[in-house]
Amino acid sequence: MVDDVSPKLAWEALLAEPGAQLVDVRTPAEWQHVGVPDLARAGKQPLLVSWQFPTGAINPAFLDELRKAGLTPGQSAYFICRSGVRSLAAAQCAEAAGYAACFNVAGGFEGHPDERGRRGVVDGWQSEGLPWT
Repeated sequence: MVDDVSPKLAWEALLAEPGAQLVDVRTPAEWQHVGVPDLARAGKQPLLVSWQFPTGAINPAFLDELRKAGLTPGQSAYFICRSGVRSLAAAQCAEAAGYAACFNVAGGFEGHPDERGRRGVVDGWQSEGLPWT
């Protein structure tokens, strides 16, 4: 079973565990126009592997792309998307494929919208003040 962890807990694990990885499963447009977690302080870069295409179709090469990105079954993997929904599905898929230490970053990168529809202020990586570019 994939556990939800807070962005802060994921960040602390990425700093403390040399082999831990952050897998950002958003789309290239989101990475380019919204930003990505900055893991330089941890001496790492996020693994950018899309779970879903903008059409809503699941990426059939997802697991192959995870392997090509360097993720191994023995590593702790923290999956993140915009709000924590796609990343949960991606983490569950990875876990079913033999990746034993998969976690979902609750609230994702931007988090859920506030009453005005703005993201990045209610929950998620950005609202917790964690580094991003």
